[in-house]
Amino acid sequence: MTANDNIRNLLSQLNTVIVGKTAQVADCVACLLAGGHLLIEDVPGVGKTTLAHALARSFGLQFARVQFTADLMPADLVGLSIYERGREGFVFHPGPVFAQVLLADEINRASPKTQSALLEAMEEKQVTVEGETRPLPEPFFVIATQNPQDQLGTYALPESQLDRFHMRLSLGYPDRAAERALLRGEDRRELLNRLPPVLTPAELARLQQQVLAVHAADPVLDYLQDLVNATRSGRWFVQGLSPRAALAVMRAAKAQAFLQGRDYVAPDDIAAILPQTTAHRLVPVSDAGRGALEQVRAMIEAVPLP
Repeated sequence: MTANDNIRNLLSQLNTVIVGKTAQVADCVACLLAGGHLLIEDVPGVGKTTLAHALARSFGLQFARVQFTADLMPADLVGLSIYERGREGFVFHPGPVFAQVLLADEINRASPKTQSALLEAMEEKQVTVEGETRPLPEPFFVIATQNPQDQLGTYALPESQLDRFHMRLSLGYPDRAAERALLRGEDRRELLNRLPPVLTPAELARLQQQVLAVHAADPVLDYLQDLVNATRSGRWFVQGLSPRAALAVMRAAKAQAFLQGRDYVAPDDIAAILPQTTAHRLVPVSDAGRGALEQVRAMIEAVPLP
């Protein structure tokens, strides 16, 4: 089976679970192929957790789910050492973060202290527990869901943690046809339980290497730098994108091109993926009169294509 066949089967399976959200599903797959962590933000009940479950199962990876609550402690994530009389010593019991895919459900319902416990894991692929550094499995993805910040009992994610997410996506309400299909179809949980893995970890690693090999010509790099410089001009945003954010955009654009069967990045790939990869890292200027996502789209319209 070719890489294109694997991708087609993967997208087809995910679209049977999340109906009517083809573009968002493709963005999720692009994020994971680019090796990034994914944040899905929306109101409860639109399929955030279902999508995260489907992604983990379809990628063929061992995963753990943690329901983030106000009383969740950092040790509940990373683990702790417990004295065992039979061994006459302390034995480390790893937490759910030692999974290939960690589903952090409603991440912004936990306290900032617990949210920050994920930072080292997301950036360094390791955690330090009781003075000892322990590597995490390879690959390691965090798929987090969060509710809008105006909902009761939520805490805004710190900027340093938001920056560790490669993309932030929103599913939105389904259209009438998609909702009718959901109403007529079987329960999503039953469907998830029967979902087979489409990829093995080895196949996923090969696909990620192929994504890295996608070519980006100088005019495409010029266009990306023009967009990054526009964010730093002070016209659109309080602070501009960092070099790390620019690298994230490029990796996502390569994954976007790969999903479309191309071995090169087009300027349209940059423009298509930029809002999802940058809006959560940016704060619009005070007189913008619109949110970060709309501001990014307006900026894209103002920066000429090469």
